[in-house]
Amino acid sequence: MDGASGGGGGGGGLAACPRRGRLRDRSRRCQPARLPDSRTRACSNIPEMLTILPPWFLCPQIDKYLYSMRLSDETLKDIMNRFRREMEDGLGHGTNPTATVKMLPTFVRSIPDGSEKGDFIALDLGGSNFRILRVKVTQDKKQPVQMESQVYETPDDIIHGSGTQVRALELFDHVAECLGDFMEKQKIKDKKLPVGFTFSFPCAQSNVLEYAAKTGKIILTWTKKFKASGVEGTDVVKLLNKAIKKRGDYEADIMAVVNDTVGTMMTCGFDDQRCEVGIIIGTGTNACYMEEMRHIDQVEGDEGRMCINTEWGAFGDDGSLEDLRTEFDREIDRGSINPGKQLFEKMASGMYMGELVRLILVKMAKEGLLFEGRITPELLTKGKIETKHVSAIEKTKEGLKKCMEILTRLGVEPSDEDCLAVQHVCTIVSFRSANLIAATLGGILSRLKENKGVARLRTTVGIDGSLYKMHPQYARRLHKMVRRLVPDSDVRFLLSESGSGKGAAMVTAWCLTCLKCMLLQKAFSFFLPRNRHFHET
Repeated sequence: MDGASGGGGGGGGLAACPRRGRLRDRSRRCQPARLPDSRTRACSNIPEMLTILPPWFLCPQIDKYLYSMRLSDETLKDIMNRFRREMEDGLGHGTNPTATVKMLPTFVRSIPDGSEKGDFIALDLGGSNFRILRVKVTQDKKQPVQMESQVYETPDDIIHGSGTQVRALELFDHVAECLGDFMEKQKIKDKKLPVGFTFSFPCAQSNVLEYAAKTGKIILTWTKKFKASGVEGTDVVKLLNKAIKKRGDYEADIMAVVNDTVGTMMTCGFDDQRCEVGIIIGTGTNACYMEEMRHIDQVEGDEGRMCINTEWGAFGDDGSLEDLRTEFDREIDRGSINPGKQLFEKMASGMYMGELVRLILVKMAKEGLLFEGRITPELLTKGKIETKHVSAIEKTKEGLKKCMEILTRLGVEPSDEDCLAVQHVCTIVSFRSANLIAATLGGILSRLKENKGVARLRTTVGIDGSLYKMHPQYARRLHKMVRRLVPDSDVRFLLSESGSGKGAAMVTAWCLTCLKCMLLQKAFSFFLPRNRHFHET
C-alpha cells in the first residue's frame, strides 16, 4: 500500500476517506492499518506514535497538516548543532550583542554543598500565580529543609498593564502587598529576614549578590503573558524595594535575584550534587547550566564555573528555525503579544500548545476533514483548547472519552473517528515539543561533555514546569529522545518537587556566606595597614 494514497476503500485523495457517522457498534469501527515501512522509517524517532492508524487518517489531505511537525533524528541533530552555534555566539564578546540566545551570566558559581542554613523568604514570580515561601534550612539530616508557602493570584490587568510606568509599577506594589500579607500570617513582620527573589524573565545583572552589585537586575524584556509597560530596562530590585518602603509596615532584605531555571537547578542540587542543568517546561521554557569561566567573555576571570541562563526561548528569533516553522506557528506568533520574539518558546512551551492544536483542527474542519465540516463559534474562539485539554486527550485509558467531552463542549458533534484524529493531532504537537526541547538540551549536554573532556557524561538535570509534570507522556518522550541524541551520556532527570523557590533560598544562603566573607575581608584589609603602621612606629 502506498502511504501517500491512503488505504481502505480504494483510490487516493478524499475518495479514500469516506465519512462515517457516529459509530455505535464495535464491529463497524475502522480496522487499523499499519504504516508502510518507508513511513515508519521516516518517523523512527516516534515509534509508538503513528504505527497504527485508521485507514482514512493516511489521506494526504490530513497528513499534509502534520508531516512538517514530525522531526526525524537527523533534523533534531541539526537543530542541536544550530543551538550549539547560538550558544557560542551568546558567550562571545564580539557576537553577544547580536545573538538571539543571550547566555546571561547569573554569577552563581556553585550548587549547594550542604553547609547552607538559615531562615529565608523566597518570592517566585513567573506566571499567572505568585508564590511566597518561608524556607528554614538546618543541618538536621532527617529534615534539612522546612517550607511553608502560599500562592497569590496576579490579576490580568496587572500582568497586561500598559500606559505609564506608574501604572506598570502596580505589579511590584502587588508583590509587596502579598509579601506583607504572608509575613503577617507567619507572624514575622517584626523580623528582617533575607529574601531571595525568583524572577522568571530575561534580565541582565552584574552580580547575584544585590548588596555588592553596582546595578541590580535589569529586566530586558517580558515573556509569556506579561507585558507591563514601563518596566523594561529598569532595576527590578529597586522597584520592589521602593514598593516595600512605600508600605512602611515591614522591612525586607532582597539579598539575591535568580531566574527560575537557576532556582530549579539549585533546588535539585541540594539533593543531588551532580545537578548542573536546570530546565523549565511549563507556560514558558528556558534552561541554565554550569559553564566554564574561561568560555564566558562577558565576565572577568578564567577559573571555575558559573551558571549561565541561556534564555533559549528566543532561539530562532533571527530566522534560524524558519525552515521548521509551520503556518500554524506563524499564526500563533502573529496573534501573540510579542510578534517575532520567543519563537522557540512558541513552538515548544505549554502556553501555546493548546492553541496550536485548535488552529490545526479549524483548518482541517474548514476543508471537510473533521466534524463533517462543522465549524462552531466555540471552535473559532482563541483559547478554547488549552494545554490541559491536550494532556487529558493523550491519557492512555480515558483519553478518547475526554476528547469526546471536550469536542462536544465545542459543539462540533464529533464522531469516534474525529476523536481518534484529534488525539493523533495532539500527540504529534506534544511530541514535537518534547523533541525540540530534547534537541536544545542535547546541545547543552554535548557542550558539558566537551568542556569536561570525558568519553561519557554523567550528570543530573533538574527540571520543573507544568507541561513536564502534568502531561502523561511528555517526560518519557523527552528522556527517550535525549538518550538517542546524546548516546554517550548517563543523564538523571530530577523533578523539582518544591519548585524554584527553595532554590532561591539556597542562593540567598550562599549570598549571605559571600557577604560575611566580604565583610571579614574588608575588616581584615582595614586592620592590616593600621597594624603595620603601628609596628613601624
